[in-house]
Amino acid sequence: KFAMVAPDVQIDDGKGTILISSEEGETEANNHRKLSDFAIRNGTRLQADDFLQDYTLLINVLHSEDLEKDVEFEVVGDAPERVGPKPPEPTSRNISNGSDDGAQPSTSTGKSQ
Repeated sequence: KFAMVAPDVQIDDGKGTILISSEEGETEANNHRKLSDFAIRNGTRLQADDFLQDYTLLINVLHSEDLEKDVEFEVVGDAPERVGPKPPEPTSRNISNGSDDGAQPSTSTGKSQ
């Protein structure tokens, strides 16, 4: 629903309990657990970070009995403005003497004594 590529999701309670990790296999044991197994209830906040897309979502969990039949959850709120991988960082083409600090060779034509 949030179009995340490699999310890390943790409970926003100051303890850093990780529910979903972008590291493969790190949180697979959580896949079949319920939110209540982590003491997530009405009013709990989750923080979802997607490093690859450079955005973070704060998710407020709200319990509702008024969902339509066969609907398990509903996402309410604004969708992220930009979704997709980060653009590549620009690289400098002017490399001299193994340095990429932007220094240019001298263009002086004067005679030295």
